[in-house]
Amino acid sequence: MADIHLSFDNGPHAEGTPRVLDVLAAHALPATFFALGRELATPSGHALARRIVDAGHRLGNHSYTHGTPLGRDPRPDAVAIELEATQRLLSSLDPRPPCFRPFGGGGELGPHLLSPAAVEWLVARKATCVLWNVVPEDWLNPDGWVEVALRQLDTTAHALVVLHDAVPEATKRLDGFVRAALDRGHRFTAAWPDDCLPIRDGDPHPGLSAFVASPDEFEEP
Repeated sequence: MADIHLSFDNGPHAEGTPRVLDVLAAHALPATFFALGRELATPSGHALARRIVDAGHRLGNHSYTHGTPLGRDPRPDAVAIELEATQRLLSSLDPRPPCFRPFGGGGELGPHLLSPAAVEWLVARKATCVLWNVVPEDWLNPDGWVEVALRQLDTTAHALVVLHDAVPEATKRLDGFVRAALDRGHRFTAAWPDDCLPIRDGDPHPGLSAFVASPDEFEEP
């Protein structure tokens, strides 16, 4: 039996986000939405983000462009473009310290997730970095991800599930997933698993280095 925290990436999305919010409301479940700055910058995206916050969910930073993982991004101003610009849009919606999910590229974990400059930014702002341990790849298998997720839950005590409100076809299966998980005795929770938080409230945890690129990769030649 697993404790489950649901998270949704890459939105807000005009079709997928409202459907997710409706399912969460029907079951009284909490979730975290990791939004893209480029979506928040639109009037419709900003309005959906306001709905997320008003419904009591956490709204997090998932970079501005979702282009290159920060640990592989050579731009000297990558943190300003990806993190800072997105956080400015989020701060008007939720004044709490940032929570940030790095872009992994297919759910892969490793030192490509963060740069040393990104870690410095997160620590200075008492931010929390939120990773994952259940990735059913709903963006690749929008019809079959539920069965994959349920199998992964069988081997996970406290799950942080990555789903995508920006994949509307996949969101059609969310209600079925929630019902199936509850039928199996799993519980939904607002808490993030500690082992998915290499930085919490600005405090780096043991093991953070596994998710940070070497400073040598960002030195000028």
